[in-house]
Amino acid sequence: MNYSNPRILALYNAFFVVLFYTLVFIALGYFFFGIHLIALVISDIVLFIFTYFLFRYTLDKFIYEKIRLIYKTIHNLKATKREAKRQSQHKESIEDVNRQVLEWGQNQQEEIKKLKEMAKYRREFLGNVSHELKTPIFNIQGYVLTLLDGGLEDARINREYLMKTEKSVNRMIAIIEDLEAISKLESGELKMSFTEFDIADLTKDVVDFLEIKARKRGAEVFFARNYDKPIIVSADKKGIRQVLINLIDNAIKYGATKKGRTKISFFDMDENILVEVTDNGAGIEEENIPRLFERFYRTDKGRSREQGGTGLGLAIVKHIIEAHNQVINVRSKIGVGTTFAFTVKKAKS
Repeated sequence: MNYSNPRILALYNAFFVVLFYTLVFIALGYFFFGIHLIALVISDIVLFIFTYFLFRYTLDKFIYEKIRLIYKTIHNLKATKREAKRQSQHKESIEDVNRQVLEWGQNQQEEIKKLKEMAKYRREFLGNVSHELKTPIFNIQGYVLTLLDGGLEDARINREYLMKTEKSVNRMIAIIEDLEAISKLESGELKMSFTEFDIADLTKDVVDFLEIKARKRGAEVFFARNYDKPIIVSADKKGIRQVLINLIDNAIKYGATKKGRTKISFFDMDENILVEVTDNGAGIEEENIPRLFERFYRTDKGRSREQGGTGLGLAIVKHIIEAHNQVINVRSKIGVGTTFAFTVKKAKS
């Protein structure tokens, strides 16, 4: 029998207390009042039994039943119906109830913490969206007001301001499209269409696509070696193209201001192909690396915004790679440069 159970211990204590006083009453009655011993014993036994069950009934009805009610309420919040029914038929000790209450309280604290973090994230996200959209909106407003104030009559001014307005509108459209893409990726609405293709050939197409931008910045984009043999992977071609565009574009923008160099490498990792995009830029502070893939996070907010982009590119990259059940990571050294590396599943030969 479990004597450490508080309920059983309480009943045993009650039993011995009643027994002790019963023996005392028998002794006093016999020596001082001359009451017949057998009659006194019988009456005291009856009194003992009545007192014992009255105490037990009181303990069950007014103490343990109320404690069990609290326990059941808490336990049923986290148990299935079948578990709740089974537990309702099982009488728990105060120790078990206390343990369950403490566990429930701990779980509630963790849940509250998560909800607070989510609320903080939502506030930051809405603040970032508002800030990113506010700049092009105010720019458009300024350009339109300038044209209405007389600039429309000047052919040189109206063309310049209309082109600036178009640029701001395109920026807003890009932000909205990127937000829509992230939303679809997170919800699973945007399904991956897996095909087999040559990722080296796809990367060469992306480099050609970004050639004009690289030339304007005086940057060089090159491959680590001559990949003359096809590197066939199984992935969503459109998604991987988007990943390559974002990473190579970032490497061009944030490489060295003079003689920027972006190196692209492929490595055979047995079941996967590892793709690396390395620049020779200023590098990224170590404390900023864990947050690089957050929406709108910028290590250098002023410089990043001047370079263009929506601040959502790396977040999209991460979602696309994770949708492939693959990984992406970053390593960087101040004054040396940064490398983004991701894996893609190799096609079965």
